[in-house]
Amino acid sequence: MIKRLMVLATILALVAVMGCGGKKAVEPTPDTGSSAPPPVEETNTPVEEPTTTPTDVSPISLNDAFFDFDQYNLTSEAKSTLEANAREMKRVSSSSVTIEGHCDERGTKAYNLALGDKRANAAKDYLVSLGVTASRVTTISYGKERPFDSGHSESSWAKNRRAHFVPGS
Repeated sequence: MIKRLMVLATILALVAVMGCGGKKAVEPTPDTGSSAPPPVEETNTPVEEPTTTPTDVSPISLNDAFFDFDQYNLTSEAKSTLEANAREMKRVSSSSVTIEGHCDERGTKAYNLALGDKRANAAKDYLVSLGVTASRVTTISYGKERPFDSGHSESSWAKNRRAHFVPGS
């Protein structure tokens, strides 16, 4: 009987050492003295706010300025539009713009190209007088070649006599 107890004790010891079911024995982790995580030190140091000011990255919104028939002088309504455009360009100081001069379909191609150029430059000059840097503004004339409204009435022509603003970078 003692012999059987000795064999049984040996088998139990081997099972305990080797593990059951072919599983590998798990190595014990070193004891660090406690099972709780180390305490977190609390500090009363204030978080420093960033010193940079965020820049406005919203898209620039510019409106067209319109002209009377056969004119390139700025009406009070066109000046008001250009003043709003100048404020917008100052808000987004990295922006540039191309001003396209457009005309209605009446008149020759050459005449309308010249008139479109005068319209675009009148708009640019007014922006510059309002504090917009001249190097941020370029002009081009399309004359009557790119109408906004292809109709053949006064209301269509009025929409085509314009300085059109195309935002750049």
